[in-house]
Amino acid sequence: MRVKTNYFLIAAIVLGLTAFGAVMVYSASSYSAAYHYNNEYFFLYKQLFGIVIGLALMIGLSFFDYHKLKKFKWLFVIVTIILLALVFIPGIGTESYGAKRWLSLFGFSIQPSEVAKFALVIFLAAYLSDNHEKIKSFKTLLVPLAVAGLFCLLVILEPSMSVTMCLAFVTLFMLIAGGISKKHTLMLSVPAAAAVPLLIALEPYRLKRLFAFINPWGSPQGEGFQLIQSLYSLGSGGWFGVGIFNSRQKYLFLPFAESDFIFSVIGEEIGLVGCLLLMLTFVALIVLLVKIALNAPDRFGALLAGGIAFIIAIQTILNIAVVTGSIPPTGLPLPFISSGGTSVMMFMAGIGICLNILRQHKKNSLI
Repeated sequence: MRVKTNYFLIAAIVLGLTAFGAVMVYSASSYSAAYHYNNEYFFLYKQLFGIVIGLALMIGLSFFDYHKLKKFKWLFVIVTIILLALVFIPGIGTESYGAKRWLSLFGFSIQPSEVAKFALVIFLAAYLSDNHEKIKSFKTLLVPLAVAGLFCLLVILEPSMSVTMCLAFVTLFMLIAGGISKKHTLMLSVPAAAAVPLLIALEPYRLKRLFAFINPWGSPQGEGFQLIQSLYSLGSGGWFGVGIFNSRQKYLFLPFAESDFIFSVIGEEIGLVGCLLLMLTFVALIVLLVKIALNAPDRFGALLAGGIAFIIAIQTILNIAVVTGSIPPTGLPLPFISSGGTSVMMFMAGIGICLNILRQHKKNSLI
């Protein structure tokens, strides 16, 4: 009975988050969409399309035996590498704000880095579960590190440091969950931590973002502009917000209001209380997914559900931390909420996989 309850509760939470996200995408983007595209529903239509495809994936994968995903682990890796490489080909890859992160195929826009996160989780879960008896050997770690390293290299070249960090965090989490030794954990953690300031120092725009984070009012019309506008937006919301659709910062004051900084508009429109309820909803979802991982029928299922839960958790934490000025700016969307068809599709697909793991647990418990 509890398994069935959790199944429908997870589905209800995800559908609630995506529905709320669609409303907020419209609210945050209607003015800029009308101004730039002469269509106030421009971003909403794209988001609804992603939700519909994502819902089909979620339902389909909830009935698809997750064990079969293991057979395609190398196919997922190869396809993802091809997609990540295609963004650099003129005419196929689309550049925006100096970054080549999107593919334009058959009239649709795809962001391969969003696919890479989940492809990496599937590969690592499959590889680590197959080699768990040899996981203490560093030689066993060379293959997953090589795959993760190649993913990170292609993503950082776009460039997208935020997604690169997300991939690195996911890899480290999966390896630790897979049972690597403390010595190897330290060996991997120290270089990964050292790479962050190095990557920042290598690119002048990242240094500017760091200085803007330290003192955004030092460049209020430059790098600090977005953070200042985000804080204005959150501060204007007060306890209960100014009301849905009544944000003022969305009138071209706050850049990327419908995507990376949508939480700012949410804070302005539904206030601190609404934001806390939203964060509690994410916490509830993550806890339910962790329970699926802990009760999975096998090691592969446990690592798979755990990895998906971790992606949702780390992206939610990083997105909210950026918007509130707690960490330097990055470009990670808020799961299920931010504008982005590829993002919402992949997260809903991930939930579908977790639901199937839950179904498999139910079947095993009845045998």
